[in-house]
Formats: sequence, C-alpha cells, structure tokens
Amino acid sequence: MSEVSDIITRVKLLREIEEISAETLAKELMFDAEEYRKWEDGEKDFPIGALVEIAARFKVDLTELITGTASKLRTYCLTRAGKAPEVSRRPMYTYWNLAYNFHQKKAEPFMVEASADTEDKPISLNTHPGQEFDYCLEGRLLVSVGGREMELEPGDCVYYDSQEPHGMKAVGGNRARFLAFVF
Repeated sequence: MSEVSDIITRVKLLREIEEISAETLAKELMFDAEEYRKWEDGEKDFPIGALVEIAARFKVDLTELITGTASKLRTYCLTRAGKAPEVSRRPMYTYWNLAYNFHQKKAEPFMVEASADTEDKPISLNTHPGQEFDYCLEGRLLVSVGGREMELEPGDCVYYDSQEPHGMKAVGGNRARFLAFVF
C-alpha cells in the first residue's frame, strides 16, 4: 500500500510543480475526470497505461514515477531471466518491468502474469491513451478490446488502440503469461 501512496504523492508533486489541477491533467490526457480522481484519492489503482501517459506528459521515466529512482542506462539495458523488478499494480496481475533502467524509452515492455484464479471473475477493463501489444507466452488468455473478446494461446498476439476499453484474464484453469508493450 505504501508503494501506491508513494506513486500518488509523486504524481501530485509533478502536477503541483507545473501548477495544474487534477481536472486539467485528466482532460489533457483524455482520462475520465471522476476515474482520475479515484486514482489520486487512492480509491483505485492507477492503470499501468495511465502511468505511462503521466510519465510521458511530465517528461519523467516510468521507472522514476513508480519507484522514485531514476533510470540511468542510455545504450542498452540487459535484464537477466528472473531479475526484472516486479511492479505491483492490480491484484489479478503481476507485472515485471523488462527495461526498467533504460532512460527515455519509447515503449514500456512488461512480462505479465494473470493468475489462474481470474477465470471466474469478470474482466476488469481500463483505458489509456496510446497503443498496446500483447504476446501470449504461456497458458490461455481471454482478451477483451472494445467489447470484442478473443482467446490467445502461446504464440498468438494482439495489437490495439488502448483508448478502447480493454482487459484480460487467464482461462483454462492455469495462469497465463504474456509480454505487454505499452506505447
């Protein structure tokens, strides 16, 4: 919980430095103002895509926004198997930031795991500006984009406008792992 409140504090500080209101930022980034208020009030977690947009808006690295530590690498960032830092965002997913220490990335690559216990729950939808690419590595993943559902198996992928309501969950009784690139 302290990680979430630290992120909220950093977002508010960035807004205050530029002297813009939460409503102005929400409008500028095309977020629903009420939804944005819930993020800043800690009633709901910021979706990772929204954090990508906020970081880009304030010209800070996503890693710095999430962790408070600046990224440093400019030529390449090597992330060894099992060594990517975990980014806790939403209880049904576990994210690992695959290029966490590369400065000024043009995309945010994540390894994401949807737990097996998401199958009996409705898909939690979110929206954010930009685009997203998801590539299924393991298990089966039910993906919803703009009201259309599709099932991905290992090797399948989907690229979409992330302003469309989207979300995913594991199906088939096992976890699903996928690569997610947020642009």
